[in-house]
Amino acid sequence: QLQLAESGGGSVQTGGSLRLSCVTSKFVLDYYNVGWFRQAPGKGREAISCITARDGTTTYFDSVKDRFTMSRDMAKMTVYLEMTSLQPEDTATYYCGIENKYFDCSGNEDQYTVWGQGTQVTVSS
Repeated sequence: QLQLAESGGGSVQTGGSLRLSCVTSKFVLDYYNVGWFRQAPGKGREAISCITARDGTTTYFDSVKDRFTMSRDMAKMTVYLEMTSLQPEDTATYYCGIENKYFDCSGNEDQYTVWGQGTQVTVSS
């Protein structure tokens, strides 16, 4: 039940857009927060955004405010990350994860216990 699968990555030019998908289960979306993170080569995992199970409240972290939008579709059991105005520094592997909480989601990766396999995003100049 606690599974995630990301998709939607690819290669785009600077200024382009992509929409990432994270397919999971109804059980996860009903009871656990879900977060998006990314990891660039040679760097640690960086929090992008998260969404609460309780009411779908989203939180964005400093690096991507105003360019990325997180949402969820309960019927499709999918969480999305809409990315616009992509820059070369956005190049990374993008992961979704399950936080063992129901509300007040965080960007602390240590609170995320299950991860997807990741999807690669490459932005060229």
